[in-house]
Formats: sequence, structure tokens, C-alpha cells
Amino acid sequence: MKILNKTLLVLQIAFFAFCALPARSEASGSETVARRSPVIQAMLEELDRSKQQLQLQNLQRPFFIEYRIDDAAEWTAAANYGAVSSERSSHQRVLRVVVRVGDYKADSKFGRGDGEVQLAALDDDIPALRYALWNATDAAYKSALRAYAEKQAALKRFETSANASDFSREPALISIGDVEHIDIDRDAWKHRVAELSGLFATDKDVAMFSKDIQYSNASVRASVVNRYLVNSEGTIVRKAITDYTAGVAAGTQAPDGMHLDRSYSRSATSAAGLDDAKTLQEKTVELLKTLRDLRVAPVVAEEYHGPVLFSGDASADVVRDLMLPNVVGAKPDMGTAARTKGAYASSLKGRVLPAFISVTDDPTMESFDGQGLTGAYEVDDEGVKAQPVSIVMNGKLTNYLLGREPIEDFPASNGHGRAAIAQAATPSGAVLVVKSSTPEKTAELRQKLLNMARDEGRDVVYEVETVGPRLTPRLLYRIDPKDGKRELVRGAEIDELDQRSLRSDIVAAGDDEWVANYSGAVPVTVISPSLLFGDITIKRANDEQQKLPYYPPPS
Repeated sequence: MKILNKTLLVLQIAFFAFCALPARSEASGSETVARRSPVIQAMLEELDRSKQQLQLQNLQRPFFIEYRIDDAAEWTAAANYGAVSSERSSHQRVLRVVVRVGDYKADSKFGRGDGEVQLAALDDDIPALRYALWNATDAAYKSALRAYAEKQAALKRFETSANASDFSREPALISIGDVEHIDIDRDAWKHRVAELSGLFATDKDVAMFSKDIQYSNASVRASVVNRYLVNSEGTIVRKAITDYTAGVAAGTQAPDGMHLDRSYSRSATSAAGLDDAKTLQEKTVELLKTLRDLRVAPVVAEEYHGPVLFSGDASADVVRDLMLPNVVGAKPDMGTAARTKGAYASSLKGRVLPAFISVTDDPTMESFDGQGLTGAYEVDDEGVKAQPVSIVMNGKLTNYLLGREPIEDFPASNGHGRAAIAQAATPSGAVLVVKSSTPEKTAELRQKLLNMARDEGRDVVYEVETVGPRLTPRLLYRIDPKDGKRELVRGAEIDELDQRSLRSDIVAAGDDEWVANYSGAVPVTVISPSLLFGDITIKRANDEQQKLPYYPPPS
């Protein structure tokens, strides 16, 4: 290690007549692409130089180099109590360089040896971009050499070697999409969010309740990332990731001090896909009315074990939180015999859902029922073509979502390597679609819920309309099986809702497919129908009740 550390102090440049890394073909059309884009030109020129010259004396040459530049622009505006409170714009370019030494079977990804991140020039100055790439490549190569040595030492502690390679070979891909820019009427949206955040005091249907509102805000966010990616295998990608979100949130306290919160948001791939002003106003007033009703709603006191109906909205959150993290093919920890990580690590070909439910993840599905899907893409963030994947077929787990890190029995990517800005790509969902082979109408599901309650001699059953963080019910209805009367209740939490519930407790699914676009560092879409569970626990939450304000808000 002393020799290695000493050697790493200086990067020695050597020229080679033949390069172990695959050279970029001049006849491939990449030169034409490069001339069209100064960013790609800078990346390709520096990549060629790194492939030819990058090697420390007597040490391994890289077998793979990847350059990624994220040109990220974002605009946000927020309002509170009827007035704009903030407006922010940002624009930056972040580059990430990954250098791998070793080979596809056993590479250098270990500990901190997983790439180098730097800021890059905002303008299209090719020398400045190349200089930043060179500097990051130098650091990434040194880090990879150090990590490879540490990894080889760590592997000696284990008797058996890994069942899967460290990195998959994938065909070169050239995909050049259009450059996108933020396209939103900023003045109109600032006015809109200000108006929405003040509806608690101005709308005639809820104004009498305004003295009880403790916060009311609205916001809009527009984000566009133009992502450039080239690698030493010959892949060249430019793609745009667009994400627009608008939403409102409000909170109050019940007379007993219980905090009550409600929120609504919608995400889309363009500003045109967001709710219009009239729809947002209606959604906000509806939200405020439910807060008003929640203040005086009875508190869940008894612990309940029995059938519960989850709306499509609530079911999408359940699927995202309980299923999606467990169907990604995450490479297991060194020295373990597991296929992957998560609750479904040993569930391949086993039942994880009822036999009447199947699940696919299809990144190529750009819209559903006229709504744009933010999780869609054509090429993933490792330069692999997006592929539809059947994850669950008739209740049995048949596949995992994979990036370029293979797991046992799955040697190749299926186009689900996703990356946040400046972060390494990891397997992730895209557009997850839950389907029932025997879908039922909402009225039929509710009737089945009531029939189950009567057959079991129950006085009440429950229906969950929306959930918040940690799958806590935001809108929960208690239903009388005798007459079907629904009563809004508060102060509950759901217990024992887990992977076992998904496997054994779902008794029926609806035909009301709900589209949930989730914004974030990696946008994801879940499309799910209503789900009727046969045995779920609902009990009183242990939230602390706090004192009410000592004096009323301004008139």
C-alpha cells in the first residue's frame, strides 16, 4: 500500500499504440453528434484522450470510463396566507466521472471508489469543460486503484466468491434527444399560488373556519435536467428529465390539541399537464373543508382488526412504500449468499401477491388516460435502453428491476439504472403498473366490504381515502355495515401493514386505476387500483396532543 500511495501522488501519462478500451468509431456518426453539441464534443474528446493515455506505471489500466454531465435548472415559487413568500431560480452543471479498473467480473467499486463529482462550466466553453473532466478523471482513477486494492484484500476474508459479476457488458447506444428548457408562465403561477394559499380566508365556503387555520401554503416547482452521458463502450446519450409540480397544504388543531394536516399536489412532465386554476381552486377548497370536518370528527378509540378498503390513491402509496423498494435488484453485501437485498431477496418464483394480481414496470409508457407519466424514459441513466419488465405474474415474483450491477441469475441490465443529480445510478422503479385479472367496480368493492362486515358480525368497517408519511391515514372513514353510512374519523394509525399483508390479505381489486406521479430526485410513477384487504389493524395513534394557540390569529 505504501508503494501504491506513493505512486498515486503523480499521474504519469503514457501513450499507447493500442488501447485496451474500445475505441470510438469515426464512422459511427458520433463526430456529427459532437459537432452539434459542444458539451458532447468536450466529453468525447476528453474521453478519447483518457482512453489512450490514462495509466499509472505498472498499475492497471481502466477497463471502463463513464462521463455524465447534468445541466440542471429549477424554478420554485411559494406562498403563505395569500402572499408570495419566496421565489428561487437555480442553474448548474454537475459532472460525474466513473473509472473502473479490474474487469467486468471483479471491478473496483468498493467503499468510496465510485466516482468523482465536480461542478462544470455553465457556458459551452469546450476547454473549460475538458479541464474539469480531466481533473475529475484523474481523481476518479486514483480512487478506483485504491478501492480495487482494498476490495481484493477484503475478498480474501471469504471462502466463496460472488455468484454474479460486478458489472454487466451492455451494447453501445447512441440516443440524442432534444434539449429542454423550463417552460412555465412564472407571473401567472406566482399569482395562482398566492391566491390558493389565501383561500382559507377568502372563499365563502370556508372563510368562517379561517380562524382555526394555523398554516396555509401553496407552491409550484419546475425542474429540467438535460443529462449528457458518454462511456468508453461507445455509448452517447443526451436526454431531458422534466418535472413540474404544484400543490397546496394546510393544517389546524382539533379542540383537544390534535394536529391535523392535509395536502394535495399534482406532478406532470410539463406545465400544461398540471391542474388548471379552476381545478386547483376546487381541490384547495375541498381540502380545507375536510380539515374543518376533521376538527370535529370523533377520534378512533377502539382497536380494529378486519377488512379495510384502500382507495387507488392510498393503494398507490402502499405499493410504492412496501413493494417497490423490494423488487429492485440491489447487489447484496460482500460475503453473503443472498440474491439481492430487501424483503423479496429469496422470493423469486414465490408468491408475493394474490394470484389475480400482476405487476409490470414499463418506462416506455409515456402517458396513461391522457396524463403524462413523470417516471417514463427511453434510455436509463447508465445508457441502457428502457425495457418493460414483468415483475409479478399471477401473484408470483418473476423478475427484478436491474441496473448494470448483476445479481445471481440476472447477468444483464433491464434498463432500470436511475440516478439523481451527482449520484451513482442504482436500480429503481419507473412506471409501476398494478393490474387485476378480475377487476371490480368501486361500488362492488364497497358492497363486498359491507358483506364481509356483516358475515363477520362487525359493527364497523373502515375505508382509507388518502394516507400521509409512514402510511398514516389522512382521510379515514368509519362505515356502519347496516346502512353503509360513512363517518369521517381522526387520530388513527395503520398497524401490521407489510409484505405479508400484500401477499395474503388482498381479497379484491378495483378497476379505478389511479395515477400517482411522485416527484423527487428520481421521478417515479405508480398506477394502482383500489385494494380491499381482509385483515388490517387500525388503532389509536400515540401522537402527543399539544396546546392550542393562546390567542386568535389576526382578523
